[in-house]
Amino acid sequence: MGLEQLIKNCKKNDVKAQGELYKLFSSKLFSSCLKYSRNYTEAEDNLQDAFLTIFAKINQYNFKGSFEGWLKRITVNTVLQRYRNEKVFDIINENMPEDVEVELDDEDISIDFLLQIIQELPDRYRLVFNLYVLDGYSHKEIAEMLNISIGTSKSNLARARQTLKQTIEHYNKKQNLQSL
Repeated sequence: MGLEQLIKNCKKNDVKAQGELYKLFSSKLFSSCLKYSRNYTEAEDNLQDAFLTIFAKINQYNFKGSFEGWLKRITVNTVLQRYRNEKVFDIINENMPEDVEVELDDEDISIDFLLQIIQELPDRYRLVFNLYVLDGYSHKEIAEMLNISIGTSKSNLARARQTLKQTIEHYNKKQNLQSL
């Protein structure tokens, strides 16, 4: 069965088609959930919530544009909605320099370590960092998505970068001491 027919069957609330759609896209959407979630278990919960939303809104998909992009947008918005409801953006000082750069001079830093330290960032920093750096959204788009000001978005990105820089510097110092 082709994707278009699968979508049409999902629009008819065909449980078998919904299972097939889940199998087809769950791993890709899980990676988006994991990127924005605090941990693996929360990402699993967010994926389930995203699919509930997808199946509830699938009638809105009109076969224009990328279906996978539509799924990803719903998934990211589902995860972000959880954080909007938790009010993780309430207490923010917007006076932070924007030009913090994270230098990765050490090739010994693994991608797994980088992903781990990104995931360990406080929610407000991790969400803005991922949206801006990894997914390429503008501060204006992030502000609209998260119901925050553009200044708060910029401040959170700067704080995320500063935190990552400090963590990497600490890691490098620790590695250098161990090699002595």
